[in-house]
Amino acid sequence: MRRIRFIVSYDGTDYVGWQVQPNGVSVQEMLEKALNELTGETIRVEGSGRTDSGVHAMAQVAHFDTEARMTADKFAIAMNMHLPEDIRVLYSEACDPTFHARFSAKNKQYRYTVQLGQHSDVFARKTSLHLHYVPDVAAMQKAASCVIGTHDFAAFKCSGSTMERTVRTITKSEWTQSGRFLTYTVEGNGFLYNMVRILVGTMLEIGSGKRPVSDMSLALDGLDRSLSGATAPAHGLCLTRVVYPDFDTEEVLKREGF
Repeated sequence: MRRIRFIVSYDGTDYVGWQVQPNGVSVQEMLEKALNELTGETIRVEGSGRTDSGVHAMAQVAHFDTEARMTADKFAIAMNMHLPEDIRVLYSEACDPTFHARFSAKNKQYRYTVQLGQHSDVFARKTSLHLHYVPDVAAMQKAASCVIGTHDFAAFKCSGSTMERTVRTITKSEWTQSGRFLTYTVEGNGFLYNMVRILVGTMLEIGSGKRPVSDMSLALDGLDRSLSGATAPAHGLCLTRVVYPDFDTEEVLKREGF
């Protein structure tokens, strides 16, 4: 039995998220189906995180165990022959059997994209949130800087979530602008369910003038979901990087020419 890890990119528009669910088709389900067709085995695929319905990934990491004799680096090509065009395996390799895509991860990066202007960009409609107004980016940047460091993010978890440990360390949190596109980049050692989308929703309310910048710190200190803003729509969010002690998706994909 060998353990194979791989990097997968997907457009999450038509999926109920990463995890297998009874109410629709998931990315995990499609990958497991492809591996079954390829190897004849019933294979469980484990991902680095459970992206929500409609959320995308440029560099999701996953692993599986197999007895198939195929060369590890060939799994990427072979799996893609059994996958729809909105899911692509970009890289595959053999790894230590103790590696776990979720529990071995040390750092993750997400990006949330916003497009500005009176009319939306047809070609970016599935991957960015369209705003008709121009927000106060400077205020949003001040709010973003408040979350850097180790904090209890209880105010930024999904209502009804039963997760008890809500402390996370954020190492990067910033807004950048290129033309009509705004991008929020956040990196940390882990994220709560809907955490990034609630952070974005809160900062967009700050940028629109509905909230003062101080509301970000107020929510962090108050530990109550009612103190933070709305949850931003899923389609603007993308998982862009996962880092392990011996494996960094950014470095691997750059080396592979992506």
